[in-house]
Amino acid sequence: MTLRWAIFFPLFLLFSFVISRALPPRVLAEEEKAIPKKVFLLPVSGVIDLGLAPFTERVLQEAAKAGARAVILEISTPGGRVDAAIQMRDALLRSPVRTVAFVDREAFSAGALIALAADLLYMAPGAVIGAATPVGASGEKLGEKHVSAIRKLFRATAEARGKPPELAEAMVDEDVEVAGVIAKGKLLTLTTREALSLKVADGEAADLKDLLGKLGLERTVLVQSTPSLAERFVRFLTNPVVASLLLTVGFLGLLAELYTPGLGIAGGLGVTALALHFGGHYLVGLAGWEEALLILGGFALLAIEVFVLPGFGVAGVLGSLSLLAGLYLTFLGSFPTPEDLRRAGGSLGASVVLVLAGGLALTFLLPRTPLWARISLKRRLTEEAPLGGSEGGLLGQEGVAVTDLRPSGKVRFGECPVDVVSEGEFIPKDTPVRVVSATRYRVVVKPGDPEENGPDPSKKEETQ
Repeated sequence: MTLRWAIFFPLFLLFSFVISRALPPRVLAEEEKAIPKKVFLLPVSGVIDLGLAPFTERVLQEAAKAGARAVILEISTPGGRVDAAIQMRDALLRSPVRTVAFVDREAFSAGALIALAADLLYMAPGAVIGAATPVGASGEKLGEKHVSAIRKLFRATAEARGKPPELAEAMVDEDVEVAGVIAKGKLLTLTTREALSLKVADGEAADLKDLLGKLGLERTVLVQSTPSLAERFVRFLTNPVVASLLLTVGFLGLLAELYTPGLGIAGGLGVTALALHFGGHYLVGLAGWEEALLILGGFALLAIEVFVLPGFGVAGVLGSLSLLAGLYLTFLGSFPTPEDLRRAGGSLGASVVLVLAGGLALTFLLPRTPLWARISLKRRLTEEAPLGGSEGGLLGQEGVAVTDLRPSGKVRFGECPVDVVSEGEFIPKDTPVRVVSATRYRVVVKPGDPEENGPDPSKKEETQ
């Protein structure tokens, strides 16, 4: 029961997240009559990540269905991911509900884009907005391609909301000069007073209560929006460190399953980990159908290589490349910066190294441990088993592999099929093998030399 709960509870949270976004909130008719006016409060604080985007979309949808008078975004952020800010900006531009950005302290970088995307922009005394040039992790300015795209994105947003577009561009690119405001070579950042005088901000409010009064919403009910458990869980899954660990656990689980017949604990955990990784990244917009097709295509090619074309050839190489490409893209957004590319490469690279190390351990170390001997074979050889009775009776026996050994599989000794493992190498079906180690729980074989070991017992019986 504990194992089932550990596997299915995370998937249940993902399912709850999907349902919470797909189904409208339940609002009773009596409640609507008793509380006809609502204002939703959406906090935008700390570093902006991709988990904040679906949360924003959900709040805007709930506000629209509840007939809310407004949605207030309480902003205090140093910035964050550009792709997350773009998703939030698009949601704000599409929303039928009046949106109000209230910059409580600062709205830098991606936060400035979100503030400009609201219908109205209010700022608290002493607040600042701007400084939106795209930079890497070490603070270096990104290339002209990224700067140009983000500059025009700011301009289009300002135009849509009736704000001065040239000032929005000057927040992104220091090469933009605005006469009497900002000289070339300087990046625009505005205080509350400057933003009001330049028509970037629509008003000033001391606090949230003052803002509601100036908007004529003092008699409304304020609905505080908070991320749900499922949304917090999805943000946790998309953390680069957690995502890398999920990939590692997923592939190690599938790799371990090659050593055991059937789909067991290792395979279940592996599939669950990979589902959590892809599901979390899909829900926040990091992964889509393209990544899914690359990943599924990679698995299909690898399956062909393992089960149809033993060895490692063209299908294996193409499958590995397709799988790695799909997983790499799940770490990126729709507007990746060079820093995002490096971070994605680092996360995926760490997973690959850990999986390779784990694969070597599974191949050369675990098959020699008593614990692995107990879980690698489902069939126990009892004292009543054919071929000599005791486990030692199999030692030195020769047979023929009736399945591929990868490294586990079945070997026929006479008329008796027995579960065995190789010493780590792949042994194709129909290969003569010889038992080099035999205990009650584990039989180890290696390819036999027909000339050295004599004829196959099964063939001798057939001849007789």
